[in-house]
Amino acid sequence: MDDLDTELLSALRHNARISVSSLAAMTGASRATVAARIDRLVASGTIVGFTIRTSHETRSAGVRAIVMIEVLGKLADRVADQLRGLPQVRALHSTNGKWDFVAELEDRDLASFDETLRRIRLINGINSTETNILLKTSKTGF
Repeated sequence: MDDLDTELLSALRHNARISVSSLAAMTGASRATVAARIDRLVASGTIVGFTIRTSHETRSAGVRAIVMIEVLGKLADRVADQLRGLPQVRALHSTNGKWDFVAELEDRDLASFDETLRRIRLINGINSTETNILLKTSKTGF
């Protein structure tokens, strides 16, 4: 990866539909070079897909948060199954370190969010949690 690849990836993260001509004009490279570089980035697995975000995904939710979860003993699979069953859990990540899971939550308002946290904390096998409410998102995607 060189500076041109990095610049192309940055532009494609911002707008996956940008034309090769626009990328060429932006970078100062020829259209053929830009097209070849994108093809190479796809073939190497650096780019694994192109995507869009819908208005539903980008509009502000009532409350969004990250919840770190510590699980007792060998109950991780059981806890994960229960967490995945909650519609407010948008993503669930297993981690290393102090926390066994990081859950991304989205709820309609603070009262509903409080109830969701209560339900999570009552799941058998959860030892402790730490919650951070997300205030503003300035970048999405990778």
